[in-house]
Amino acid sequence: MYQSPLLLVISLYASLVIGRTATEHRRAVVPGQWSLVQNGTTGVSGLQVAVTSEKTVIVLDKVEHSPLTVDGHIAWVSEVNLDTKEVRALNPASNTWCATGSFLSNGTLVSSGGNPVVITGSDGLQALRLFTPCNDGTCDIFENQDVIRLTSKRWYPASVRIEDGSVLIFGGSIIGGFVNSETISNPTYEFFPSKNINGFNGVQIPSQFLHDSLNANHFPIMVYLPDGTIFVAANQNAMIFNWKTNTETRLPNIPNGVRITSPFSAGATLLPLTPENGYTPEILICGGSQLSDSDGGSVIDSQSPTSDQCSRLVLDAAGIAEGWKVETMPQARTMLELILLPDGRVVIVNGAQTGVAGYGFGRNQIGSSDADHPALTPVVYDPAAPLGQRFSSDGIPTSEIPRMYHSTATLIPDGGILLAGSNPNADVSTVRFQTEYRMEFLSPPYMSLPRPCYAGLPETVDFGHVFELSVSLPSTASNVSVSLMDLGFATHGIHMDQRMLTLVSSLSSDKKLLTVTGPPTPALFPPGPAYLFVVTDDGVPSSGHKTLVGTGAAPPSDANATANMMKVSAQSGVDWPSPPTQGEGGDVATAMIPVEST
Repeated sequence: MYQSPLLLVISLYASLVIGRTATEHRRAVVPGQWSLVQNGTTGVSGLQVAVTSEKTVIVLDKVEHSPLTVDGHIAWVSEVNLDTKEVRALNPASNTWCATGSFLSNGTLVSSGGNPVVITGSDGLQALRLFTPCNDGTCDIFENQDVIRLTSKRWYPASVRIEDGSVLIFGGSIIGGFVNSETISNPTYEFFPSKNINGFNGVQIPSQFLHDSLNANHFPIMVYLPDGTIFVAANQNAMIFNWKTNTETRLPNIPNGVRITSPFSAGATLLPLTPENGYTPEILICGGSQLSDSDGGSVIDSQSPTSDQCSRLVLDAAGIAEGWKVETMPQARTMLELILLPDGRVVIVNGAQTGVAGYGFGRNQIGSSDADHPALTPVVYDPAAPLGQRFSSDGIPTSEIPRMYHSTATLIPDGGILLAGSNPNADVSTVRFQTEYRMEFLSPPYMSLPRPCYAGLPETVDFGHVFELSVSLPSTASNVSVSLMDLGFATHGIHMDQRMLTLVSSLSSDKKLLTVTGPPTPALFPPGPAYLFVVTDDGVPSSGHKTLVGTGAAPPSDANATANMMKVSAQSGVDWPSPPTQGEGGDVATAMIPVEST
C-alpha cells in the first residue's frame, strides 16, 4: 500500500498554524449570471495554450495554412495580448503539433515533442523548444536540435514540473497513430534538464506502466503530489510514481471500465490543496469513454457514446484503501477541460457528447471529425458541496462555437476563462466543425461585483517566506484567503501542472494589510510561475498577479548527463515505422512543401 510520510509532516504544519479540520472546508461562492463574450482571434488555432504573463497567452497550433505569417512563411505559434487582443507571430523551427509543455522554475516554457514535417518547418518529434516570456514583445522561441533535444522521438507525451524546478517528460509514441501500440510506443520518460539518476545518465528510462496501459495511453494525466511523488493515469490504469527511486505503485483502476486518455479523452485536475484539508491531495477525473481501445475505424463512430462519469480519489493511504468515488455529470463528454477557479470550484468546458478525439479515422465522420454533438454549455462543479449538489449550469450561457478536437481553455489572470481553438481537420477548413480562431471569454458572476485589489507582491516568493500585501477590500468583506495558482499548459483536454494552493495568511484589524506565508515545501507547489489571488469571504477574487515561487533560479543542470544524452540520442538514421495513411497522425510530408502564395 502506498504511504505518504511527508503528508504527515505537512498536515502537522497545517494543524499547528490554524488547526486542521477533518472535513472539506466550503468557501462562499458568488451566485448569479455568468457572461460569455466573443472578442478577438488567436491568429493560429488554439491547439495548445498557456498564460505567459498577466496580459499575454501563448497559442500553439499544428502547421497548417493559417492566415498568420512570420518570416515569409506560415506561422503556427502566436502570442496574444489579452487586453488589446493584438496577435504577435512567433517562429519555432519545428512542428509543435502533438507536443506537451511545462514551465521551468525560472519561468521558461518548455515545449517537448511534436510532429513530423507538414507543409513547412522541420521535424518536431524530438524537439525541445524554449520560450522565456518578456514584456517588450521581442522574445521568441529558441530551438536548435544540435544543442538541445529529447532523448528520443515523442508524439503525444505528457509532462510535469517537479520539486527541483525541472520537467519530467513521459511517454508518447515515436510516430503518430489513432491509438498507441507496442509497435509505435515510446514507453520511457526523461528529464529536462537531463539528470544522472537511478543508473540512467541523461538517457531515457523505461516505464512498465506505459507498457501495461496500452493501447489508449497518449497524453497521460500527471499530477505532482505533496510527498514528492507523481500521480499518473492513462487508459484505465493509475499509479503513484516515485521518480527519485524509479518505482511504480499501482492504484485501483478507473471505475466502470472508463478510458480516460486520448483518443478517449477525459478531463482531470488536482483539487485545491488547503491548510484546512491538511494539503491532502485528491484527483478528479471526468468524462472519457467505455469503447474498446482495440477497435478500428470500421467500429469507432462519431455517434459512439461517451461517459458521464466523474471519479474522485483521495491520494493518501486511507483514501486509496477506500477507493474511487463516482459521481455523474449532467451530460456525457469527451475532450472536456476542467478549469480551477480561484474560489476552489471547477468549471467543465468544451468537448463533445459522442465520438472520440481525432479526425479522419472512424465511421460517420462529421466533416472530418470523429466526434459529434458539441457540449456547448459549461458546468460548474463545487467539490466541497454536498453530494448531489455539486454540478450546476445555473446562469451560464450556451456558446455558439463548437469546441471539439484540438480546442483549449485556461483560467486567465483576471479570473475569467479563455476558450480557444477547435479543428478536427487535416488543414484549415470551413466544413462543419471548422477551423476556429475566435476567442471567447467566460466570466463568473464575481467579475461583475466590486473586487479586492492588492499591491506589494514580490517578484519571487520563496518557500516559507513571509511577505506583506497592502489590500483594498470591498465593504462587504470581513476576511480573505489567498489562492496561489499554477495556470498550467493546456492541450487535448489535459492541463499540465494546473494546481491551486491556499496559503496561510492573516488580515490586519483595519483590513489594509495582509500577511502571507509562502508554500511550506517545493513539493506542495513546485518552483515556477504562479498567480496569486486574494479571495474575500464572500467568494470574490482579485485579479491574479504573477510571481515566481522559489528563488527564480533555473533548475539544476548536469553537464555530463546532458553531454551523454546528446551523444547517445539519435536525431536521424533510425528506421521508424511508417506513419498512418489516414486520420490523426497521417498528415506527414516526406519533403519540404513550399508555402502557398496568397
